[in-house]
Amino acid sequence: MNTKYIDLIDQTYYFPQKEFKLGENGLEFHGIDLMEMVEKYGAPLKFTYLPKISENIKLAKKWFANAINKNDYKGNYNYCYCTKSSHFKHVLNEALKNDIHIETSSAFDIDIVQNLKAQGKITDETYVICNGFKRDQYIEKIAKLINEGHENCIPIIDNYEEIELLSDSIEEDFKVGIRIASEEEPKFEFYTSRLGIGYKNIIPFYEEQIKNNERVELKMLHFFINTGIRDTAYYWNELVKCLKVYVRLKKICPTLDSLNIGGGFPIKNSLAFEYDYQYMIDEIINQINITCAEWEVPVPHIFTEFGSFTVGESGGAIYEVLYQKQQNDREKWNMINSSFITTLPDTWAISKRFIMLAVNRWHDEYERVLLGGMTCDSDDYYNSEQHMAAIYLPKFRKEKPLYIGFFNTGAYQESIGGFGGLQHCLIPSPKHILIDRDKNNKLTYQLFSEQQTSEQLLNILGYEH
Repeated sequence: MNTKYIDLIDQTYYFPQKEFKLGENGLEFHGIDLMEMVEKYGAPLKFTYLPKISENIKLAKKWFANAINKNDYKGNYNYCYCTKSSHFKHVLNEALKNDIHIETSSAFDIDIVQNLKAQGKITDETYVICNGFKRDQYIEKIAKLINEGHENCIPIIDNYEEIELLSDSIEEDFKVGIRIASEEEPKFEFYTSRLGIGYKNIIPFYEEQIKNNERVELKMLHFFINTGIRDTAYYWNELVKCLKVYVRLKKICPTLDSLNIGGGFPIKNSLAFEYDYQYMIDEIINQINITCAEWEVPVPHIFTEFGSFTVGESGGAIYEVLYQKQQNDREKWNMINSSFITTLPDTWAISKRFIMLAVNRWHDEYERVLLGGMTCDSDDYYNSEQHMAAIYLPKFRKEKPLYIGFFNTGAYQESIGGFGGLQHCLIPSPKHILIDRDKNNKLTYQLFSEQQTSEQLLNILGYEH
């Protein structure tokens, strides 16, 4: 009878997979011996495997190059990283090794851009696409960047007042884009995105505020789908609507030459994950080609803004199961030595699921469990996987420590969780390890941050020592 954890994984998925395999010590992720790392640094811990960032950027560039070649597409492709997914310096440094551009969301993002320019990581040739609702400080920082000669800084107009606000602060002529307020999926609580300008209002807005404004040049139409680029009727319908706006606008605006198909690629959230990236890109490029040919306008240069796709699959978290509580005749609670609410907040806020696997004890029998965090909050739990309505792990043994890993957690979790700040119930943020490879392809480890201390938290709270 196959009752071991390794049997369960073998029977449920194709295993091993590209990034996961079983080594002598237990689970390995991209060749990283996770138990060896736990033995050195302890748990809980978070880690970032930096080479995965470059790998995903190169993959996307290859897929777009293939599609452009296949469809004889006459426009260029530009890969942008949206910094809101992870603002950390080590993430930007790795991403910028790959000749990419940047998308920003707020005023302090521009400070990061200025810092990167001072270090020579980016230049005036780097596109800086400025999204988000803009008010005083953000406007001022965008204007400063453009006034200092960064002509490839393109603020994306989100509302009717931003042209005037930018014009008051920018000294010379400048380029802009317009964001389309796309319609949301039917399951959303509202019909239309709060961001951008409605489909029907874009051409009137252009004619009223841009067409006869000698200082402003419209270069880009920005199309963003909140749920990302997926092979659904909803996505294709919204893309067609966007393309109709583009070609109509292009007919009356010769300077318009770029289409930003914002909305990211999905990332792997299950060992059963399937997504044909090349097919999706081929079809997007094909649809743009067809629409532009029908309207007899040149095809646009393509921009994408990939955040989660860039950094998400580089991250992971490892916890130790401290104790098991049998609360009734059916439910066993495995208590981890951290908190889901604070370290993986998307599991609590939007019921997001990540790949979860045992790190060790794969040859032990398994059982069905629920996972509980350490806070005294009833929502601090994790009770199912993306591919099944249950969690199975090696049986809890007090004398045999069990470690579990959550993978592809690299996007948003530190920002939403408030890295370095207060944590729910004052459960400290875990230590964070950066993993890279040297010129000989050997793994290297660097401690980026220690686990938070009580002194750090008390300082934030205003207590004196």
